[in-house]
Amino acid sequence: MANNDSPTTETIQLHIPEHLDPVSVLGPEDEVIRTLEKSFPGIRVSSLGREITISGDPEEVALTADLGRELIGLARSGQYLNAETVQHAIGLLADTGTSIASNETILTVHGRDIRAKTPGQQRYVDLIANNTVVFGIGPAGTGKTYLAMAMAVNALLSGEVRRIVLTRPAVEAGESLGFLPGTLTEKIDPYLRPLYDALNEMIDQEALPRLLAAGTIEVAPLAYMRGRTLNDSFIILDEAQ
Repeated sequence: MANNDSPTTETIQLHIPEHLDPVSVLGPEDEVIRTLEKSFPGIRVSSLGREITISGDPEEVALTADLGRELIGLARSGQYLNAETVQHAIGLLADTGTSIASNETILTVHGRDIRAKTPGQQRYVDLIANNTVVFGIGPAGTGKTYLAMAMAVNALLSGEVRRIVLTRPAVEAGESLGFLPGTLTEKIDPYLRPLYDALNEMIDQEALPRLLAAGTIEVAPLAYMRGRTLNDSFIILDEAQ
């Protein structure tokens, strides 16, 4: 429902569905409302029961209403809403022109969806999906390896590729491989552990050993990649710097 209060002011009301707890949409202590008002200074947002009223600058009101409908849809799907969710939705819309709802699930693991959570991650995922070679550069903890791994597992499960090859330099930290205890496999395993950790999160614990034994998923140090022929493969080179 929309009506013009004046030539420069507009008001739009949104309704929270009956089966949703208003807190799941508005956030704890109306955190979602406060974040919207901070992001769009030309509007005011208020709530009464299940009604959300947005008023102010017509352009910002229309944009906020679109975001509000989107956030209600996310709450309906069970996603937790807070200030970070709102900022992500706004950033994605501003940077890429797409909505947060258009971020397709890359992979579902144990009932949990893996998807891009920031505009930068969404661009990264899109580039991986549409290009043969992608270089991902960024600080630690930004999802470079994790999202690439999710894309690789999805490609394997959907039949786009026949195997996944994960490789990483055996970077030494003051120790020589020759002086570490164990076989060669045991020597290099600590360097490849981050890749195994991501795999363990995304593939069934019983299926993973079979896939590794069959060579469908291969984890190896970079030094072993020279001269390899890798057809129909999704290859991830971690720590390439």
